[in-house]
Amino acid sequence: MTSSTPGTAQENATPSQRATDWLARLDTVLQRRDASAAAALFEPDSYWRDLVSFTWNIKTMEGRDAIRAMLEARLADVQPSHWQLEGEAAEADGVTDAWFTFETGVARGRGHLRLRNGACWTLLTTMTELKGFEEKKGANRIAGAEHGVQQGRQNWLARKAQEEAELGHSKQPYCVIVGGGQGGIGLGARLKRLGVPTIIIEKNERPGDSWRKRYSSLCLHDPVWYDHLPYLPFPDDWPVFSPKDKIGDWLEAYTKLMELNYWGSTECVGAQFDDAKQEWVVTVKHRGETVVLRPKQLVFALGVSGFPNVPQIPGADTFEGVQHHSSQHPGGEAWRGKKCVVLGSNNSAHDICADLWEHGADVTMIQRSSTHIARSQSLMELALGGLYSEEAVKAGMTTNKADLTFASIPYQIMHAFNIPIYDEMKKRDADFYARLEKAGFILDFGDDGSGLFMKYLRRGSGYYIDVGASELVADGRIKLKSGVNIERINARSVTLTDGTELPADLLVYATGYGSMNGWLAKLMSPEVADKVGKVWGLGSGTTKDPGPWEGELRNMWKPTTQTNLWIHGGNLHQSRHYSEFLALQLKARMEGLPTPVYGQQAVHHTR
Repeated sequence: MTSSTPGTAQENATPSQRATDWLARLDTVLQRRDASAAAALFEPDSYWRDLVSFTWNIKTMEGRDAIRAMLEARLADVQPSHWQLEGEAAEADGVTDAWFTFETGVARGRGHLRLRNGACWTLLTTMTELKGFEEKKGANRIAGAEHGVQQGRQNWLARKAQEEAELGHSKQPYCVIVGGGQGGIGLGARLKRLGVPTIIIEKNERPGDSWRKRYSSLCLHDPVWYDHLPYLPFPDDWPVFSPKDKIGDWLEAYTKLMELNYWGSTECVGAQFDDAKQEWVVTVKHRGETVVLRPKQLVFALGVSGFPNVPQIPGADTFEGVQHHSSQHPGGEAWRGKKCVVLGSNNSAHDICADLWEHGADVTMIQRSSTHIARSQSLMELALGGLYSEEAVKAGMTTNKADLTFASIPYQIMHAFNIPIYDEMKKRDADFYARLEKAGFILDFGDDGSGLFMKYLRRGSGYYIDVGASELVADGRIKLKSGVNIERINARSVTLTDGTELPADLLVYATGYGSMNGWLAKLMSPEVADKVGKVWGLGSGTTKDPGPWEGELRNMWKPTTQTNLWIHGGNLHQSRHYSEFLALQLKARMEGLPTPVYGQQAVHHTR
């Protein structure tokens, strides 16, 4: 029975039969290297998203022509086979939903399939392991103890100490990760398990310090199920929203347990690529000593942003109070009874305003442009609950399956999945939004009503997950001036563009950050930064995300136009999920496997 011939038999087939039949037909045409026949199995408006397995890239092919072109270029090299249904398929609203496994000549993979009327609507293919270079886990784990008697034998501690003493000095790492926050630590763990010699360098002294050094009330706004690190999930009594110091301690413990080569109190002061040797020359200040590292691969894992944006406002040099960017805000303890002005209205601005108010400050938020607000509880229930919640866990959802389900939705149509969620949020929280607007707050739900996550992907800003500060704005405890900006800074006040003058002892710039390639301009050169191009964004043509359409996040977790340079980051969920595919790309290169990159992303925007 095949679905190529419509009829009652196919109409009466189970979802699993439909998925099995489609996979079998795909396998048949791919075995005979017929790219056109394979493309014909897809809808005209279809999507194949590949995470490394076919393209050695993170790439979405949109439409039959793009799918056929990729297959024509890659089939002979990839040699795909063994497409097998995994578990039982499901069906809802005319869409068959199925998981499957497959193999290529060098790897094993896992994927997800959506069928409509017998044709593929969306296909996800991901690499899960390289053949012959699997992680030593489960039945393949190392013995550890060496039983018997042997002269000069080193125990585990001595071997670990020797490795730490040699790596970066008498032996060079294959990879250096600049940035020892959650992104660098998670990727370091992946590489450790794959046997890739790696050093993580971090300017702070201890893992987790980047969290510990922020203002005291800071906590994660995403729920615990969304935020696990690779391999070691949080304990099942971990709080839903993690306080910053608790996260800091977890990262420090994780770094030790995963036996990572972590160089704290170390700053990267420059990096150049040696074309002749095909390696990096990375100069670092390591606890007061200058050390030159020569890795083959260099990863920047410095978060989701570049340098802080501090606006140049006339009179700033005359201000007699304290002014700083939100990234330097130590907390509100010193500002009881003082006049505080916060420029901005997104996550950091709300958090800092709430922190100042809690400490008895008189605080005013200046909202320059509209902001999307999503209440935390509504976001968890409507947007995240099906994948990342206690209910999802009880229903059998694993973190890996949740991540892959999320990844299976192509960015081109992701907004359509999100719009109904935020339409429902508007209805559910209508009174809340009405009170905010009555207070003068300018709200939006994104250019197309697709809400928070699309804003995050498109521009990395423009939203706040409400964990309490919005109530303070709505009832006036946090004062608000909206639709204005600061025109001039005076000795003890700021003058706004509407002529209002606000007294100020403290001025906080919650004005966001530049693109991550700003780090490249500083540590390498402006030419390298512009060669790589802007980092983040989809090219959606929406506010602060200029086109053309990119199809994937710019420069994230995949080859950049600078040889052997990679950028890693994102929120905890993205860092965890995509670190797997970045680690596999690095491991393949270390082992000398051919890794021809298909569909290298063009550079349309610089800094």
